[in-house]
This record gives sequence, C-alpha cells and structure tokens, in this order.
Amino acid sequence: MALVDMDSIRSELNMFDIACDDEMILEKMLEQCMCHRLQGEGIVLEWVAFSTTKGGVKLSLDTLERFEHEVLNKKIKSRPSFSKKDETLNRTRDVNSLHDLIKAEEEEEDLLDSYSTPAKGSQKRPLSTPEHPRSKRGASVMPSPRQLLSPSSFSPSVTPSQKYSARGARGEVVATLGTVQGAQWTGQKARGPVRVELLEAPEVSLVSSYKFMFQRLRDVRNVLTDKIEELGEELRVHFNIEEFSPVSLPAQDSVTVLGQVCCDGNGKLNTQSVLLEAGQDQGGRLVPVDLSEVKEFSLFPGQVVVMEGMNTTGRKLVASKVYEGIPLPFYTSNEQKEDRAEDTEPVMVMVACGPYTPSDSLSYDPLIDLISVIARDRPDICILLGPFVDAKHQQIEKCQLTETFEAVFSRCVDSIVEGTKGVGCRLVFVPSLRDVHHHFIYPQPPFTLPDLSREDTERVSLVSDPCTLLIGGVTFGLTSTDILFHMGAEEISSISGSDRFTRILKHMLTQRSYYPLYPPAEEINLDYERFQMHGQMPLSPDILIVPSELRYFIKDVIGCLCVNPGRLTKGQVGGTYGRLLIQRGPSLAEGKRRNPCVACQVVKI
Repeated sequence: MALVDMDSIRSELNMFDIACDDEMILEKMLEQCMCHRLQGEGIVLEWVAFSTTKGGVKLSLDTLERFEHEVLNKKIKSRPSFSKKDETLNRTRDVNSLHDLIKAEEEEEDLLDSYSTPAKGSQKRPLSTPEHPRSKRGASVMPSPRQLLSPSSFSPSVTPSQKYSARGARGEVVATLGTVQGAQWTGQKARGPVRVELLEAPEVSLVSSYKFMFQRLRDVRNVLTDKIEELGEELRVHFNIEEFSPVSLPAQDSVTVLGQVCCDGNGKLNTQSVLLEAGQDQGGRLVPVDLSEVKEFSLFPGQVVVMEGMNTTGRKLVASKVYEGIPLPFYTSNEQKEDRAEDTEPVMVMVACGPYTPSDSLSYDPLIDLISVIARDRPDICILLGPFVDAKHQQIEKCQLTETFEAVFSRCVDSIVEGTKGVGCRLVFVPSLRDVHHHFIYPQPPFTLPDLSREDTERVSLVSDPCTLLIGGVTFGLTSTDILFHMGAEEISSISGSDRFTRILKHMLTQRSYYPLYPPAEEINLDYERFQMHGQMPLSPDILIVPSELRYFIKDVIGCLCVNPGRLTKGQVGGTYGRLLIQRGPSLAEGKRRNPCVACQVVKI
C-alpha cells in the first residue's frame, strides 16, 4: 500500500472543487484511509458518491463520522476473508488498537510510516544511534500524553474547547499561605524517594472492592447508635458531665441530653424544624428543640451534640447551651530520629481534582497542561482526585462515545504515568463517585490498574475515597466527595461574622468523620457498615484536602490546614490546582503546635 498523506487528499478534493483547509478534517480523512486501507483518490470518490446521494452534504467532522458509519464500515464487513492474517488487516481499527498491529509486525518498518501523519517539512525519522538507542517497540507502545489524549484519538473525534484554549491568567497564584521564594516551588531535592503509605494497616484500610446493596435498616440503625454513643462518651468525659437524661422524660430542673440533630421533614433544616434523636441508651426517642435561648449555635442533620435545657413536659426541649464536639489528637511519630534526613528539605506535594475536560468538549487538554506543569516543577508527590471520566459531562450522559469508559480512563492513566516517568514523582490516584466507570458506592474502593508494569507500580499508589495517608511523616486526609457543598446546603448557624467554610471544616474535625451529614445527599450511595470502618477519621490530619465546586481556599482550622484546590476545569474554562511544601520537624514551637505545611498555594492551570 502506497503512502497517503493530507496533501494528496487535499489535491483529490480540489479536483472535485471541494475546498478544504481544515487540518482536523484532513487528519480525520487520513485516519479513515489508514483504518480502511484506502488511497486518497479512493476515499474522495467514496465521499463524492456519498454526499451526492445525501443531497450534497458539506464536508465536516460530523458528516465524516456519518460517512464512515454508513459507507466505510459496511465495505469492510462485505470484503471476503481469505486468511487469518488478511482478516486481521481488514477489520476496522481505531487509534488504540494500532499498537497491537505494530507489536505483531514490528519487522515491517514501513508499517510505522503508514500509520503516522507526515510532518510538514522533512520526512526523515529521528536518528537512532548506538549512544542513544531507541526501541521501535517502546516508541510505539509508549506514545506521548498528547498523542494518547489528542482529539483525533477519540471515536467520535472531539473538538478542543475554544474557551479553554483562550483562557487568561495562566499560572496565576490566586490563594496563598506562607511565603517562600519562587525557586522553592520545585521538588526532587537531594534526598531519597518520599514514602507514601496508608496511615492504618492494610487489613483495616479499604484496599479492594466489596459487595454492597445488602445492608438492612437494622444495621443502619446500629451504626448510627454506635456513633451517638461513642461521641457522647467523649463529650461526657471532656465536659465533666455525670450522666445524660432521657430526652423525652419530663423534668422541672435543667437536664443534659445527648442525641443526633434531625429535621422534622424532608426539607432544609431551619431553627423551627430541629429535632434531637437520642441513642438507645437514652430511650431512642425524638424531641423538638427550641433554640431561642441559645446565643450561638451551628447545626446540621446528623450532628451528634450534647444540649442543656428545660424539658418540663417531655415534648419539647428548650435548649440553653450546645456542646458540639471535640477533635481527635494529631499524629505523633516515634521515628523522628531515624527519618531526620527527610526533615532537611521541604517536600513538594501537588494536588489536582477532576474533571480534567471542559464541559463543552471531551478534549483532555487540561490534563495535558497539568502533566506539563508536573514535568516542569517536578513535585515529589502528585495527588490526583477524580473524576477522570466525569458522569456529569453532557457528552458522557448522552453516551456519545463509541469506545468504553474504561478505555478512556485507561488512556488517561497511561498518559499521566508515561508523561511523568522521567520526573520521578510519586502518583496517588483517588477515585470519585462521579467516575462513570467505577463503583458508585461510598466509601469507594480504589481503582484497579492491572496493566501497570512493575516499575510503574512502585511509584503509583491507588487509594480509596476517603483515606488517610502518611506522606513523609505528615498525615493527609483525602476525600473527592463534595462534602462542603452538601453540608453548606444543610447547615444553619446563628454565629454572626463567621465563615461557613470554617464552620463546616470544624464540624468534620469535631465529628471525626469525612462525611458527617445524615441523611446524605441524594447523589451519595452510602454503605453504613463500611462507612463505620473506613469513613471515620482515625486522627486529626495535619492537612485535609476537600475539593469542591465552591470557591478555592486555604484555611487553618483548629490546627489542621484545610485546602480546597478547586477543580482543574470550571465549566468551559480552566480551573485551579494546589501545591504545598511540607516539612516535618518539631511539632511544638513556643508552646504552640506548628503545622508541618511551610507554604501552600492555589494556582490557575
């Protein structure tokens, strides 16, 4: 088969007075020539016949997709199959399956030329010298991230987002904490690899998928009761409370009761709809709460609280004081002497959250740009949170992809792993409930990547949502679920001048849970027994990563540095990512705890 290029296709089109200067259309026709083994003259003749029968349709990417579906694919199916080899060559192929063909026929060097778009200018291949050998197999199996995620590699092909490409303020720092020199925002200092490990043992952590949709109401009730009793005992000891009274028992004196905040209907919680539900030890009853005498409060459904007040009739508690909870202690290491070498230089951690495509296109240009930033800044750790294949994307909702969601996700991971191979940073992948190809359950098990090589497996960590990690001796709490948005819609407060984000984050730390809201948002499919095991905070993390649709921020909340890095894309335009410098050292400075985060920034992609 002779070599075909875009110039020959353009000249054939000109013969039929069909003007085409769109490189993407010519590239698409070139791809169809390669997949269907046609010359430039052949595909143009087929197109002219097709367009004539359809009333003279114009040449575009959409009509080319229709042309391939109605004409070219049918011609492939109608061809006779003479041998197994011929059948392999004749079947329709996409860009992903070309690698299999290249592997099977590596000895035919001309085949590589026939499956590549000739570059403008020189047609020579890159030189391969004994000093810089280049394996043909490695070059074909490991394409660059831009090749893997290029618009033409998708079926149907996608059009890059114009608004994303025209975005401004690239690389602008929009939020910051701490001051460091610009040159310090690079990793890979003179040290060994930074350790990334689960804080808890593998037998306690969520490391694999599990069966769900089998929970009973009795089991849910037991989980909620255990939560009330465990937090209640901590509150009782901390505030020196002798005992709790039943919430529905009439009393003429002030009583102290324990329970969970509920709403008296299906609507949003307000000051007139607050109920307190007691645990089994306090009778398990519900009682309305009057908050008119409480000066300051911040409440949400599912919150475990202790209230003081009067309940003379047993039918309504007139509260006068609310105890909201206490946080867990921070992590302390017993290996500081052994790990002293890690304390000399800060560790750079980069954090990004999906979606990694604009809302008007399935082009992964934002992800390609992020890989370029990683290659430039060389962070020690890169934490990537889902969604990678966003279930809320309009084109995915309409199922406009002809390849599987798993294939798109695999291509994303391959591009990230290959694009950062020479950088040496550790990669951490966190799933999201919006990942259309993954388990729709919370807590969410980690991704499975069986095709990773042994070398890549050593620097790639697959963790669950949520999870608590130990990175260079510093604890990170991670969740890709938008708890800020969910709790922000339900929380009520009488504290004037307070910041809602700070209140919600404080609730997470004092309720000791990555998702303390009950009942959960409608989009959350929560398995309560697994949530009891894997959704609670084992301690107060040094750094809490809580990506959200809401505005990015960096906040110090009762000693924990809380970061919302934003999402890499916001609608049709570019979003933000976060970067941190952490340095483990003395936990106390002048009698006050020192957070191990030296500096933190939120940056526009």
